[in-house]
Amino acid sequence: MKSVANILSASRIVLSFVLLPLKVFSIPFYILYAICALTDILDGFAARKTQSESEFGAKLDSISDTVFVAVCMIKLLTVIEIKIWLWIWIALIAAIKLVNIISGYVAEKKLVMLHTIANKITGFLLLLLPLLVGTININISAIPVCMVATFAAVQEGHIIKNGGIK
Repeated sequence: MKSVANILSASRIVLSFVLLPLKVFSIPFYILYAICALTDILDGFAARKTQSESEFGAKLDSISDTVFVAVCMIKLLTVIEIKIWLWIWIALIAAIKLVNIISGYVAEKKLVMLHTIANKITGFLLLLLPLLVGTININISAIPVCMVATFAAVQEGHIIKNGGIK
């Protein structure tokens, strides 16, 4: 029972890759997308419920989230039209996150991916974004997501810089 959380996180990686051949915004895409989202919600719950929270599990969850977001971006960014300023903003957020990963590794000699409230809110908003694409212009709906993601990335960098890693 104690490995259920890690199995859920690992399954998100596998299921994310299964999304790749599916047609974006198709029913199979949305079903699999929802299953991936559900594994993201349930892995932390399972870890807490079985008292099996671990550094490995937290890292696996972060890696699973990263793979899921990357696959979704690959799928979505090929079919939606995004303004150049939004591309630049997304690239800046990604650059800050990359600097944070490198800085965390230099400071701690291990992979550091913080589970802050701001990062969790960013993840939730990113999860909702593909569901809004058909109803709200992506260049508008992405603004609050990018605002929160920017704050989360800067906050994460601040925590790493000030030695606040637990």
